[in-house]
Amino acid sequence: MNESVFNPAGPQADRIAGMWWYMFSVSSVVWTLVVIALLYAAWHGHRRDVADQSDETNDRLRRPVSIAVGITVFILVGTLVYDVFTGEALASLPRDNALRIRITGHQWWWEVEYIDPVPGNHITTANEIHIPVGEPVQIIGSSADVIHSFWIPDLAGKKDLIPGHATAMWLQADKPGIYRGQCAEFCGHQHAKMAVLVMAEPRPQFNTWYKSQQLPAAPPSDSLSRVGEKVFMSRGCPVCHTVGGTLALGRIGPSLTHIGSSYTLAAGTLKNTRGNLAGWIVDPQGIKPGVKMPPNDLSGSELQAILSYLTSLK
Repeated sequence: MNESVFNPAGPQADRIAGMWWYMFSVSSVVWTLVVIALLYAAWHGHRRDVADQSDETNDRLRRPVSIAVGITVFILVGTLVYDVFTGEALASLPRDNALRIRITGHQWWWEVEYIDPVPGNHITTANEIHIPVGEPVQIIGSSADVIHSFWIPDLAGKKDLIPGHATAMWLQADKPGIYRGQCAEFCGHQHAKMAVLVMAEPRPQFNTWYKSQQLPAAPPSDSLSRVGEKVFMSRGCPVCHTVGGTLALGRIGPSLTHIGSSYTLAAGTLKNTRGNLAGWIVDPQGIKPGVKMPPNDLSGSELQAILSYLTSLK
């Protein structure tokens, strides 16, 4: 799993990395030349007669200063031009038929909605974004509470998500992989545990995943899962969570329609295993203090039943 601006995997990140290396290279050369000039002045300056203020000496000193000023102006203008072209490339949006995804930042998780002109093709997930490889994807960002910042270092730059205001950006992954992102704007107590994963996969694989997400939750296939569904519905979980095809229609927390196939839990805080899911259900405050999900007082049999139900939602 990658997370580095020095490992660009898309055209946006590649432009940002190119800008960084340009500035680093120029700054390194300038710093080296300045240090050499300082050392030269320190070595030869003490031998110069203080009274030596002839016109010839002044001309000799004025010439390198003028050259240095000219080089400085040239570098600043060049950097400005490079920055403007890079900014324009980052700000441009992809073609109209590109995949469009709406990202909404919450404390402390990401709501992911795939926008489609056909209402029946609209899907909603959380904390994990699937995209086709080699295709530009338009991201429409907003926030439900405080200012967040959407950042996938390998794929694109940061974009602030401001309550009541929609922003737009685009990203593209040139090779398959899982790219980790992070909220880059301090947004509260659990800011550090607000990660997002981008899964880039070939178009056929993406299409298969997309169609699976359009399906409602599969009904429980065994007696333990059926008991777990009843526990889930009776414990107040539907007030906050949605499970497609059931009476659980809550929108406060992430959709759990396909929670069994998620890679992580709690916005990248835990790997999605049965044991981690059990800990998260029983004591979410102990894992991620401040989240809106309260602790759940379940018996051992109830916990095992609800675990069987949730892990079956794939």
